Amino acid sequence: MRTTRRTTQRRAIAALAGCAAVVLAATAALLWGVGSDTSIGGPFRLVDAQAQPTTEQAFRGRYMLIYFGYTSCPDVCPTTLQAMAVAMQDLGARAARVQPIFVTVDPKRDTPAVLRDYVDAIAPGIVALTGPDDAVDAMLRRYRVRHAIHPMENYPGEYLVDHSSVIYLMAPDGHFVAPLRADEPGDVMATQVAAYMR
Repeated sequence: MRTTRRTTQRRAIAALAGCAAVVLAATAALLWGVGSDTSIGGPFRLVDAQAQPTTEQAFRGRYMLIYFGYTSCPDVCPTTLQAMAVAMQDLGARAARVQPIFVTVDPKRDTPAVLRDYVDAIAPGIVALTGPDDAVDAMLRRYRVRHAIHPMENYPGEYLVDHSSVIYLMAPDGHFVAPLRADEPGDVMATQVAAYMR
């Protein structure tokens, strides 16, 4: 029954994908103005897909590629995560110095188990994070992620989440380096990340 409901939800969401993509592009454009604003980022305390507590300290010493999205996202999120996986492959030996991270903007539905199945199917190797609403909201504020829930009129209890679609490149010391476009192919993303690595 859960699978049928999920399939119905995905079909309904797919019909709205074009509209959602426009909103994502607009919010991404707004964020693009931050440039290399060093105030972006900061500490977080979430849980990973194995339900283990995780903080930003777990990733010190590595670059982070952080993307915010959710597992019910019809097309933008899975495409972006797949591009991040390709970028990691294209980075070759340098990939050992980079950790791709997927943070949900929908912690109500994206439990650790849901995230685990999602990243395992789409892009193994990406760390997926969720947590209590207040912990996720705190991270969204620190990264200036815009998001908004939109109930689906014909599907009671179901909803879309519009969110800014930007990949954050963070330095090994945790400082913000640059925003990367989420709609770039993986090989381009790899070239961009390599250019920032020291």
